[in-house]
Amino acid sequence: MSTSLFDLKGKVALVTGATHGLGMAMARGIGQAGAILIINGNSSNEKIDKAVAIFKSEGIKAFGYRFDVTNEDQVQKAIARIENEVGIIDILINNAGIIKRTPLLEMEVTDFEQVIKVDLVSPFIVSKAVVKGMIKRKSGKIINICSMMSELARNTVGAYAAAKGGLKMLTQNMCVEWAPYNIQVNGIGPGYFATEQTKPIRVEGHPFNEFIVNRTPAGMWGDPDELQGAAVFLSSKASDFVNGQILYVDGGILATIGKPSNE
Repeated sequence: MSTSLFDLKGKVALVTGATHGLGMAMARGIGQAGAILIINGNSSNEKIDKAVAIFKSEGIKAFGYRFDVTNEDQVQKAIARIENEVGIIDILINNAGIIKRTPLLEMEVTDFEQVIKVDLVSPFIVSKAVVKGMIKRKSGKIINICSMMSELARNTVGAYAAAKGGLKMLTQNMCVEWAPYNIQVNGIGPGYFATEQTKPIRVEGHPFNEFIVNRTPAGMWGDPDELQGAAVFLSSKASDFVNGQILYVDGGILATIGKPSNE
């Protein structure tokens, strides 16, 4: 099998929310595979510029754009600007997302709606703006970042689970409607990864750390770079007949109900 199947040279890829964490890791992977990288953020120009500088220092051709993925007007203007300044987008990774850990009974409706808007509505908004160019060219890859919460529930993350479950079905509907234009729409469902955000709970003796290590057949947290292969695969020719699927990168969590209590 030729490695050219995974070559992204010359492809223009937009990764939303890619200034840090898992988004940054996936962006790095497709950039190292040859893609022209565009990252999005909404917090500050400084944070975007810092991330772009890191990518460039690694030999990746990268650009940064600040816009709110939940604002349709901002998204449409940003996509038009990207297409004018960099090129038509070949690959879109809808990674931007938030989580609010609050029991449903205590959660304000406005907080619930915000999670749904960022995690579910924004992939629809951004994809709708980007896919028009893909339809014209009859070629494109869209990857929605789902979650194990697309399949499972857990206390305090009801809004997030509702959004990610909806994103799984949105991914499948996008596949059904856009596959005739040679557009592949798939998802990646990350497990639990060692990031700066999880650092405070990844200490020996912490209940959640013990839960994840014992719940995961691999017996460890994932390294963010271990998401790169899935991102490159779903962005490349190697996945041209893969459509409407969610690829879970979770160390085997979804394959088991957990270790027996006597182990």
